[in-house]
Amino acid sequence: MDIRQLKHLDALVKTASFTKAAQSLNMAQPALSQSIKRLESSLGVTLVNRASSGKGGSKQLSLTAEGKALHQHALLIIKQLKQAEAHIKSMANLTKGEVRIGVPGMLGSFYLPSRLMAFRHQYPDLKLCLFEGGTRDSLKMLAREEVDIAIITAQDLSPEFDSHLLLKEQMVVAMGPEHPLAEQKNISLAAFFEHELVMFKPGYFHREWMLTQAKSLGLRANIAFETNLINLIKQVVSQGFAITSVLEMVIGDKDDILAKPFQPPVFLDLHIAWKKQRPISQADKAFVDFLMKNR
Repeated sequence: MDIRQLKHLDALVKTASFTKAAQSLNMAQPALSQSIKRLESSLGVTLVNRASSGKGGSKQLSLTAEGKALHQHALLIIKQLKQAEAHIKSMANLTKGEVRIGVPGMLGSFYLPSRLMAFRHQYPDLKLCLFEGGTRDSLKMLAREEVDIAIITAQDLSPEFDSHLLLKEQMVVAMGPEHPLAEQKNISLAAFFEHELVMFKPGYFHREWMLTQAKSLGLRANIAFETNLINLIKQVVSQGFAITSVLEMVIGDKDDILAKPFQPPVFLDLHIAWKKQRPISQADKAFVDFLMKNR
């Protein structure tokens, strides 16, 4: 039993005639008759009563009980198939679909908002679902297929991913204007670790990177505050309670915060990635292409 046979049965019910049904299906009548017979044979039942009226010998078709039951199922299947075809076509035409993306907190707050609004303006029928957290969180969500694409660091890339380099951003030391390091042009890692720090909680790549650097230098990171709230981090820094390291984009002109580069400079490569074995949808592809064109 296949969808074509179900469509043949439906046409036969609607026209009550093999001849008219064959015409509506644009096929030969003998081929339609054989299709119905094969369907009956495969199910082991009679679906169509082929009785003759006494007048003119014309065929009067009706369904058996089995035929009526199958026709009810056929109507549902045909309807669902049409809905599926319409859904897929609308997704292909970007008139329906959903983009699920995992992003690091700093990018979600400072890099993506304007781009998300521009994408939404260009594709108003697509739904955007943004999951914000650490790069490690994004990586886990991508592995569990809770998101379809994610922005991760170059160090997180593996052979299971396809990706594009989205941006290279400098990591800077953020400090209040009255901080002892404020007069320095750039900051060494050793000098950075001499001061109290406010940092993201575990799960963020740049925290892990900073702790690794401290360990390699034989130093201890003095983490005085832990929070994932970027605005709170900036308040702690601006009031001189601690310093931190953030992407350069986080510090704006209106912030009462100084941003000093490390010496030597530190850059973070961020990639937009997806799983090779799970091809991305047309909506996801449109979003990736849009970001790459509007970096």
